[in-house]
Amino acid sequence: MSITHVVALGGSLLRPEEAAARSMWMGQLRQLMVHLEGNGRRIGLVVGGGLPAREGISLVKETITDREKLDEIGIAGTRLNATVLQQLLLDIGCDVAQRIPQTVEEARLLLEQHHIVVMGGTVPGHTTDTVAVKLAATVHARHCIIATNVSHVYTNDPRHHDDAEALTEMTLEELGGIVGVGTPLEPGASTVVDPVAVEVAMGAGLDLAVLDGRDIRRLDDALEGKLFEGTIIKA
Repeated sequence: MSITHVVALGGSLLRPEEAAARSMWMGQLRQLMVHLEGNGRRIGLVVGGGLPAREGISLVKETITDREKLDEIGIAGTRLNATVLQQLLLDIGCDVAQRIPQTVEEARLLLEQHHIVVMGGTVPGHTTDTVAVKLAATVHARHCIIATNVSHVYTNDPRHHDDAEALTEMTLEELGGIVGVGTPLEPGASTVVDPVAVEVAMGAGLDLAVLDGRDIRRLDDALEGKLFEGTIIKA
């Protein structure tokens, strides 16, 4: 039976400031996916909205106050980013599902037919972190990897607290104490892990891993079950 991995890729990873860095990252990600597919792995990539989602929401936020409608705009941004990665992988001949699934169940079924499935958001009320955690639980992945633009979970937001400490291992309960549990984020907002995803992981008894996805080597190590630079969160 093949091993299935699920990775939540932050939308910010697709939009680094330098075009050269973006091209290098995408090339390294393609190489990693080819390697995993060649070893018979199955991979679910759940992509965040990043800049397209935030820009779309900002265009109408002063006019539209309905939270679900704003979330739908953000979801469209995630599916745009998912399509970008899907086409990048199809271009080099990877066995990628040619549909962007809109539900976790659809993604599960596609993973039975293809080595790689790329998707974005599903419904309003939670981020792609939650989608990834739900998918990881559904396909019985060893853990769900949250690849973002920060290196670890910190005791406080390091952008605002100079004394914030990077954590290498913690529990889901401890993570919930930092980011919250089950409280939906505002449309377009972000935190190191979505509080709704933390709640879902607790219910599923699923370990999480948080790492800086800009460094593909860290993602590779986590996928291979090796020690990696980041934070492991135990159920």
